[in-house]
Amino acid sequence: MRKGITNFEPNRLSQARESRGLTQVALGEIINRTTASISRWESGKQLPEIDALEDLSKAFNLPVSFFLRSIPDHGDSPMFFRSMAAMTRTVRERTKARLRWGQDISLKLQEDIDLPEVNLLSPDLGDYKEITNSQIEKIASECRKMWGLGIAPISDMLLVLENAGIVVIKEEVGVASMDGLSNWSSADNRPYIFIAKDKDSCVRSRIDAAHELGHLILHRNVDEKYLNAKQDFTEIERQAFYFAGAFLMPDESFSAEIRTPSINNLLALKERWKVSIGAMIMRCVSLKIIDEDYKEQMFKYCSSRGWRKNEPLDDVLLVENPRLLSRSIRLLVENGIKSRKQLLNDFRLNSVDIESLAGLPRGYMNDTQAEIFNFPKLKDI
Repeated sequence: MRKGITNFEPNRLSQARESRGLTQVALGEIINRTTASISRWESGKQLPEIDALEDLSKAFNLPVSFFLRSIPDHGDSPMFFRSMAAMTRTVRERTKARLRWGQDISLKLQEDIDLPEVNLLSPDLGDYKEITNSQIEKIASECRKMWGLGIAPISDMLLVLENAGIVVIKEEVGVASMDGLSNWSSADNRPYIFIAKDKDSCVRSRIDAAHELGHLILHRNVDEKYLNAKQDFTEIERQAFYFAGAFLMPDESFSAEIRTPSINNLLALKERWKVSIGAMIMRCVSLKIIDEDYKEQMFKYCSSRGWRKNEPLDDVLLVENPRLLSRSIRLLVENGIKSRKQLLNDFRLNSVDIESLAGLPRGYMNDTQAEIFNFPKLKDI
């Protein structure tokens, strides 16, 4: 018979450990427990006693109640990562755990707030291997049409996604090798996108967001096993990148502005379209404006000037940030519906995690109204 805290949720411990980027061995050293004990707690074979639970709470800077909270049923929709290399496994686990916490925040907020209704295309595509470039072009165009975007450059990509009911989370993950991920949650039948801001720039954030949108639309029903097969994963990623280019740079309008496909002309268009020169080069290839040989020449030109990592205007174009979660929390607080303390209890996370995931200013969740004292004063004589 198992002893310990009976309503302990084993998966919450795994989630907390992964969110902090810790191995079972490292956690054991922090709380002075054996790796075997932590393994048994995470598997549910053993329940921690109250003193162990308090040690876990301190180690993770999370309330004890976090470990007693049930895990929502998010379903089996795949998590789409840009890289499935073994070296990024710890980062993937951490980012997945952070996204789940963002989903927890969203689900709790939806008890009091109506988020925008989900408004995404749901094309009947069948086997992803049969999806063609022409189909992707058409789907990207239909998506723009459905959202009333026309064929002009998109002014704020993240705002477009949030208006369509997609919850966007953006925070640093600690490494530059992670770009983002996306997932459909069955708990609220809502899509979520996580964007890493470690190499934050306007153009990178926008292409990452459009890439994840491609996954949400094109690959919602893809079996996750294909993500572990290199050839399948490569094609799935290629399709998402192709969608991103087609969505951000529509054929009819973007082509009309490429009078001469030179680096200088693409640079001149960067501020208007808010996409990288590299992305524009690839779009020119897909639209058959340039061939593979000329593409290689253009990329060599960029490399010779050190533009493959940092292009001109990257430090000028304003970075876009999500608003939906932060505005929802502010709405509850500023209208007196929920206090910050009540929200902390609802979310069962610490203030720093909430502020980071929701895009709130540091210290917002701990901001309390100062007491007002009526000081004595001399009587009028």
